[in-house]
Amino acid sequence: MGKTKAWILAARPKTLAASASPVVAASALAWRDGAFDALPALLCLGVALLAQIAANLANDYFDFKKGADDETRLGQPRAVASGWIAPKTMLVAALATLAAACLCGCGLLSFGPWRVLLPVGAAVALCVPAYSAGPYPLAYKGWGDVCVLLFYGIVPVCFTYYVQARAFTADAAWLSLALGFLSVNILLVNNYRDVAQDRAAGKRTTVVIFGRRFGRALYLADALLAVACAWPAYWRLDWRWWLPFLAFAALQLSTWRGMVRRDGAALNGTLEQTARNVFLFALLLAAALSPLAS
Repeated sequence: MGKTKAWILAARPKTLAASASPVVAASALAWRDGAFDALPALLCLGVALLAQIAANLANDYFDFKKGADDETRLGQPRAVASGWIAPKTMLVAALATLAAACLCGCGLLSFGPWRVLLPVGAAVALCVPAYSAGPYPLAYKGWGDVCVLLFYGIVPVCFTYYVQARAFTADAAWLSLALGFLSVNILLVNNYRDVAQDRAAGKRTTVVIFGRRFGRALYLADALLAVACAWPAYWRLDWRWWLPFLAFAALQLSTWRGMVRRDGAALNGTLEQTARNVFLFALLLAAALSPLAS
């Protein structure tokens, strides 16, 4: 394994759609409302991508230290557990990437009051290591799904819109829930696949706590809730715009059926499809929110 490829795999590029999608959707909403501003939108994209990469690198390090990643792992190989990258090097890289995300966040302070933006930036920065490290690692205590809903849905959509429009709106809140529910499903598939390993490592995910049947039901509920919560994007449009959202619901149902039928390493395909669906949904929202759709 070459070093470059090892670092690319450690960043988990196939899941980065979860961080880019909220920025795309929020910026499209700002465009519809006549408030689009490219610079803060790009800064938000930088924060989102760098923060997720930092979280992925940190998880690679801390899951190895806690024994959650070993030779029985069913998902994609982890860089530290596989011996491709030294643990200390991975930790330094995670902190450096988080610092870069914070630097992008500092650039956003000129697009809104610091009393509003600084606390949410601090929350993002603290959640990256707290997700899998510290005295109360959130991912190990059953809070992973809530963290994803907040930091891959509600926070990025609402605040990406805010730094452009200087306001919080109900439409942004609804779309933040839609993207958040879909992003939760990325984590859900991962935890559904790894339930045995997580249970052995003491990692109390939602699937470990409530079981795989609950995980399947939650995935389907999240998929349907996402389409329902996206109503501000299509409710005021011609009925023909509803058809792509119904088609997307059918795609989600097909992905869920694949999840139900698969097991073990075969679920890696479902994980990739779920991440793909998140980005497709963001593009669908962007098209529906475009002034061209009015």
